[in-house]
Amino acid sequence: MKKIIPFKNKYQKNAFCFLAFLLLLALFCILWILVQSRQSQESEALIYQDGVLLERINLALVDTPYTFTVTGEGGCTNVIEVRPGSIGMLSADCPDQLCVHQGFTDSSLVPIVCLPNHLVIQVDAPSSSAQTDITAY
Repeated sequence: MKKIIPFKNKYQKNAFCFLAFLLLLALFCILWILVQSRQSQESEALIYQDGVLLERINLALVDTPYTFTVTGEGGCTNVIEVRPGSIGMLSADCPDQLCVHQGFTDSSLVPIVCLPNHLVIQVDAPSSSAQTDITAY
């Protein structure tokens, strides 16, 4: 019987081990991101304008949807809707409407940002510590 050798030399074996390690590392990172984004049950929305915290909303405590308006410099307005477990921008008077097209979020991965109106909606885990500083634009 002929002996089957899966790798012809040690370089192929090392390359296979390295690729297997990278694949496992990538899989672990993807799983970690998915687990972090699923922790929205205990999340709160932080609404900043010009780097100043305007509102802190615990999304787990919201029972019925509601909206409110944030007015900025020069009368610019953003209408924000808070739903049970998520938050989003309903309308804005900025020209590109990118913040409105982002939709609703319950994840801390990507904040909702309206650059013309200097408004940021960030979802984080609730904390009892002091508010976080965000530098102005």
